[in-house]
Amino acid sequence: KAIEEEGLDTELVRLAGLDIRPCDACMVCRKEERCPIDDDLFPLYTKVKEAEAIILASPVYFGSATALLKAFMERTGYIGLPRRVFAGKVGGPLVVARRAGHNFTLAQLMYWFHIQGFFMPGSTYWNIAFGREQGTVEKDEEGLTTAWNFGKNVALLVKKLKA
Repeated sequence: KAIEEEGLDTELVRLAGLDIRPCDACMVCRKEERCPIDDDLFPLYTKVKEAEAIILASPVYFGSATALLKAFMERTGYIGLPRRVFAGKVGGPLVVARRAGHNFTLAQLMYWFHIQGFFMPGSTYWNIAFGREQGTVEKDEEGLTTAWNFGKNVALLVKKLKA
């Protein structure tokens, strides 16, 4: 919503329920901008490639991002990296956990953005929030404020890069 408030269009894409399999290191993507695994990934890759900005968000599962998000990152990363298709785009992570593991997961996502060449704006604190049950994150005022400010900074950076 913070990004939309700045006049930019957004789209929420949920990976849950999609068929995104892990990379099998076939290396086809090194030579061609495609992946031979027949699943739901490539349309998402195209969408991310065309976007001006992307935010990856994940709950913490055993001190890490979800397996589905990691498969998305591995495969989009490997397809895009040789061509530097994400370099110069804006992006960054948001992480939610019940109690711990935020820092590991946040770093994991940040590394992906750095390796891909994204510009990653900061916020007022790390882009993390606390919550366990559905609806409990809304009670984490600091986490919500941090996410809001991050969204504003994403929009600001997109606008500056377009100017």
